[in-house]
Amino acid sequence: MTQAMIYTINAAQTLDDCVFLSDATEELAAIRRPDCAAAIWTRQPLARFQKWLDALSREQLPATRMILRPAQVCDALMRVSDMHGTPATPERDMLIGDASALAAIFADVMDTPFLRLRFDVVSTNACRKFHIDAVTARLVCTYRGTGTQYGLSQNGQDPEQIVTVPTGSPIVLRGTRWPETPLSGLLHRSPPIAGTGETRLLLVLDPIVDPEEEIDSVYIN
Repeated sequence: MTQAMIYTINAAQTLDDCVFLSDATEELAAIRRPDCAAAIWTRQPLARFQKWLDALSREQLPATRMILRPAQVCDALMRVSDMHGTPATPERDMLIGDASALAAIFADVMDTPFLRLRFDVVSTNACRKFHIDAVTARLVCTYRGTGTQYGLSQNGQDPEQIVTVPTGSPIVLRGTRWPETPLSGLLHRSPPIAGTGETRLLLVLDPIVDPEEEIDSVYIN
């Protein structure tokens, strides 16, 4: 039996014990460490990029849901951006390029041939309850608006200490299907924003082994 299979996070541990933060992209692979429930690449968006993205109307934000190979992400997002009227600027190229890079990194970390990619445009309290996703692992990067929130649960209760992932920083979270997981107690949620006028744009990536078995997304082959 491996160390990963017998590892559990006990009540005495803190968020610092099970959430790995680094300013190096390659450290997202820390999600494979037995003591890691989530890995965050901490980074600061360029000011001009964030100003451009925050100024777009809701209708101009690229929204999509599809299954594809990592190498197809760039071309697919260019088409999606054209469909939604996202202005063809250097900043749009930055957004597409960054999402494409994250897709390649996450696919490599998870050793998966396909990804489910979502660009979600959110202005309500979607997924506001703390939970663990029913996936192997998931990458979430909030490009606009308040980032994903997480915390440690005790006895199934909502976390007392809640941390918000910085805007533009991707987080990789283990799900309930992680093969070596005694559940860590780390829960996450989308921040409650109803009534604030805020519109979020987030990238969500899930590993997919066989796209033919998935019926809820467009499959690009």
